[in-house]
Amino acid sequence: MSVELSGADVGDALTRLRADSGVSLAFLGVVEDSDRLRLRHFVGSTMGALRDIPVAIGHGLGGKVVSLGRPIVVDDYLRTSRITHRYDRVIAAEGLRAMAAAPIIVDRRPVAVLYAALHTDDVIGGRTLDSLAAEARAVEQVLIRRAALAQASEDAALHDRVALAFARIRQLSGDVDDPLIAAQLTELAELLRGEEATGVALTQRELDVISLAALGYSNSQIAAELTLTLYTVKSYMRDAMRKLGASNRREAVVLARRGGLIA
Repeated sequence: MSVELSGADVGDALTRLRADSGVSLAFLGVVEDSDRLRLRHFVGSTMGALRDIPVAIGHGLGGKVVSLGRPIVVDDYLRTSRITHRYDRVIAAEGLRAMAAAPIIVDRRPVAVLYAALHTDDVIGGRTLDSLAAEARAVEQVLIRRAALAQASEDAALHDRVALAFARIRQLSGDVDDPLIAAQLTELAELLRGEEATGVALTQRELDVISLAALGYSNSQIAAELTLTLYTVKSYMRDAMRKLGASNRREAVVLARRGGLIA
């Protein structure tokens, strides 16, 4: 299933990635369906050979990142044995060598891939990988906020429909002559009204991080377990603490358990 990501959504992330890491080219591929992603957004030096190229899941660098759900780094795309070489022709046409890519994951599903590439075979170091992880996270947040707004709109519409049903059933219970039916209608109205849930909504990745923290894992251990960078784990933890109103990890775990978010 494809997500909608415009240039406005990802342009700043790609610009920051290129500026912070010094890579020649930063670009993004959007997962269109279960079989492929398509390369769409570019910032930096490019001949245009990659634009709109469909990449099969499992092949090339981006396709393998999607299939594994974790970042991959290669020092020389054309020579590495870590990936298939179905797309060597277009990579060679662009003159790209060293490259790193990270998945953008929403609800446990890779929806896009963020790339950082060089025209040399220099080693891609920690600074570039940290920047790549940070900007992948930034794009994830764009998508999560959009989904949250859509969900809020749906929730509001559902609330309005339930409120209307409640009012009509209450009115009907007062109009019927049979006391038993009136009582049953009143009971049904009260079930519709209920009590609003006051739980905090955490993303799946935030729940993963909090759940492992509850087991006593350190941030480094969580990063290894989830195949994330330490920076990304800290970012998820900060966001979860903010949503829960917690001042530290221990308090976040307690509040998540109290709210029924984790076991």
